[in-house]
Amino acid sequence: MIFSQIFDMLDVGIVILDRDLNVFKWNRWMTTHSKIHPEEVIGKPLFDFFPDLNTSWFLRNCKSVFAFGNFAFFSQKLHKYCFPFKAYNTLGSDFEYMQQSCTVGPLRDKNNKVNYIYMTVQDVTDIAAYEKKLITTNTKDGLTGIFNRRYFETKLTEEFDRHVRYDRPLSLIMIDIDHFKKINDSHGHQAGDFILKKLATLIDERIRTIDIVSRYGGEEFCCLLPETTIDSAMALAEFLRIGVETEIFQFKDKRLRITMSQGVSEINSDVDSAEALLKLADDALYESKRMGRNRIERMPEKQET
Repeated sequence: MIFSQIFDMLDVGIVILDRDLNVFKWNRWMTTHSKIHPEEVIGKPLFDFFPDLNTSWFLRNCKSVFAFGNFAFFSQKLHKYCFPFKAYNTLGSDFEYMQQSCTVGPLRDKNNKVNYIYMTVQDVTDIAAYEKKLITTNTKDGLTGIFNRRYFETKLTEEFDRHVRYDRPLSLIMIDIDHFKKINDSHGHQAGDFILKKLATLIDERIRTIDIVSRYGGEEFCCLLPETTIDSAMALAEFLRIGVETEIFQFKDKRLRITMSQGVSEINSDVDSAEALLKLADDALYESKRMGRNRIERMPEKQET
């Protein structure tokens, strides 16, 4: 009687399964979140109610617990959840399903034989949401929603190191909005912020998922392009340039137009560091602005020896 009360009072899901993975016990927490009552599920295969659990990793771990009496753990970071319960959290995350950490362990009889296993299900949605929020805060630009400078510089170093190991192409585009100060002075900083956000979205929608666009500072943006030669990067830069030049940025009752200057660089044997690749793109950007803006310049050709 006492065990039964504790079993149902715990703020964690508990399921007990027999060797055929039929449900032997189903506590109140599981009933609350699954909307399945004990009389409906007890004595029946768990997979009849949760067919998505009938996977090799879940079966393999359950069989291991029965065979060896060990414990198995299902991490939220790896599996997200075991049971598709609706998420209830207070941190404003966009999780559709409750994020769960689960443990499977043996239940031994007096002869030390494992005839049943238990499974605990813990709701870690708030923890996962908080971690996700921290990651977003540390990697995303607060205004535009794209990656920030810190994240970009980390990925630039990682991609440069990957190039050193595998000799794969890597290019970089630096972007600067032309005469951005005039926009702020003529239309106000709200208009300027609007332009920055819309431009970030426009670029992000036109690059590949493996590419990384970041706000480098002020009105400067960077595109890191793995597996991309400088000729392909130049083609992308022109595609972006035309897209921005022809775009109408509708801010309240104002129809604004902008252009941007770009500098493009590529790793080669003369580029010995991530910082050098960035400086070459920055130098090319400066040349683009010096030559009249709304244009693209590339790093100097590799010097032949």
